[in-house]
Amino acid sequence: MSIKIRQATPDDSSFLAEMILQSSRAGKKSGLFDLLFTESSDAQILEKLTRLTTTEAKSSCNYKNFLIAEIDENRVGTLCSYEPRIATKESFIKALDEIGCTKDVEATLDVFYSCSFKQNKSTLMFDFMEEVAGFIDVGILKALMHKSLLTARLKGYRVAQTIIEIGSLESELFYKKLGFKKIAEVESERYKETFGRAGLMLMSLEF
Repeated sequence: MSIKIRQATPDDSSFLAEMILQSSRAGKKSGLFDLLFTESSDAQILEKLTRLTTTEAKSSCNYKNFLIAEIDENRVGTLCSYEPRIATKESFIKALDEIGCTKDVEATLDVFYSCSFKQNKSTLMFDFMEEVAGFIDVGILKALMHKSLLTARLKGYRVAQTIIEIGSLESELFYKKLGFKKIAEVESERYKETFGRAGLMLMSLEF
């Protein structure tokens, strides 16, 4: 089974939306985008996320940050990598504003960022590492990570980090298998009340 890794394009936006939503929920009933896009059905949330991937504001959700994994020309996985100095909270708010999402955005994001970490601007961040059901454990995520780290090294990066929820045992185990180590975690009652998880964990890899 051959896995092809390529750069995402605007034509991948609807698929990226599905993977972003899947990742944000992380096995929970609701995630960040359920709160940002209140009173929306899954179809409506996906439509907004599709538009979010192509905004002028370069948020972490922009399609240019994504790699796509394909098997037999079928899209089966994604991995996002972005520079925290570019994909900031402010750029995320601007992107949300572009698609007409303005109601209570900052209040919702304040809960999400209540578990923030002080990040090195020269560190590359990973997010939205997801694979399609039916293709679990066939090497998709490992192939995506390998390609992304190779590209990052060529750009001069030597440290990659990711943020996952405390209690996301499957994600934590996978990142540890790739060589990531937990370097910090932050718990928040507001986060727990909103998302049902104690807080967030920062994992790091030197390569």
